[in-house]
Amino acid sequence: MKLDILYQRLKSLTVYRFLLKEPILDAAVALIDELERIDKKALPRWAELVSLLQEAGAESIGMWLWDKLRYTENPWGRLVEAGGSAPALEAAARRDVETLSALATLDGKRLLAAALPDELLPGLPLWSSDTPISFEALCAYYKANGCGMFARYRAFLWDGGKLLAVAHPDVPTQDDLVGYRRQREQVEENTRSLLSGKRVNNVLLFGESGTGKSATVKSLLSLPEANDLRLIEIEKNSVAEMPALIRTLASRRQKFILFIDDLAFDQDDMNYSVLKTILEGGLEPRPDNVAIYATSNRRNLVRQTFSDRAGDEVDRDETIQEKTALADRFGLRVVYQGFTKKEYLELIARLAEQKNITIPWETVEAKAVAWDARHPGRSPRTARQFIDSL
Repeated sequence: MKLDILYQRLKSLTVYRFLLKEPILDAAVALIDELERIDKKALPRWAELVSLLQEAGAESIGMWLWDKLRYTENPWGRLVEAGGSAPALEAAARRDVETLSALATLDGKRLLAAALPDELLPGLPLWSSDTPISFEALCAYYKANGCGMFARYRAFLWDGGKLLAVAHPDVPTQDDLVGYRRQREQVEENTRSLLSGKRVNNVLLFGESGTGKSATVKSLLSLPEANDLRLIEIEKNSVAEMPALIRTLASRRQKFILFIDDLAFDQDDMNYSVLKTILEGGLEPRPDNVAIYATSNRRNLVRQTFSDRAGDEVDRDETIQEKTALADRFGLRVVYQGFTKKEYLELIARLAEQKNITIPWETVEAKAVAWDARHPGRSPRTARQFIDSL
């Protein structure tokens, strides 16, 4: 494609017009424009483009474009993800991708030779021009993975009405988890049903601290069949914004777990009413690709005082019932209780073997019993802390 035609095609992008606001593409367009001028001053433009590519960690314009096309929300990607059809939009998207592919395969060495004196050519950095972009390959990616941030990342934080990607989430593997196999199997079975497209129960994991409730939820991302699973951790102070988030997730191909860790409400915290409505479903139902998982150290999620039960309110019993009803909105409630002494010592023995601890078992056992006396709560957390102390 001739440079003057490429310049005009780039300036007339439609579906992917948002890319023109990116500094790298803006620098590439400016360079092509400069190369077409009689009084060429291409060297500064060239240096700017190469510098921006280096900052982005991209070896070529094509590599950078391929990431942007896949991982930025756009109308064609969303339509393909949803399995829809729009001939006019498809034609516009195809034209844009053909234009961007022509840019990606520009021969930098040829451009330099045409634009600069021979004495300036040696040593100038070049980008790779062997990264063509295929419209068919791009559509296949959208169909299999969707587009935008949900195609790139698997874990997110929802805080203050904003969705923040977590590039390197803390995901325990199945081998990292110890004990509570029956409880974990219940949670995993519910999650597999979600991944298969079925409507599932919201899940509450409650019980003693340190028993691995949060680790159970985070480990779901390590399930072999969980490629389409996305985990979004919800800050408790952002519960009121959850309906807006759920609304945006309904049309996505992925399956979403909205994860609220260490859930508990004070008696005057009205966020529990918002969550109760979300769990039960109001006029706007919860989509089938979304489920809410929460962990708590409490069975009843709204704290109560003795004055609540002995007060002079006329409808006292109804108020108490309302405050205890939130946990009942979770269709699956999984209890994590502390270990017995026998289970605790069996776990200590397993962990000691995994860590290749060579201390005689009689000594380890005696130390573990003493540790238990000083650190109440027999759980995987206290067991690991004891092993670390050895």
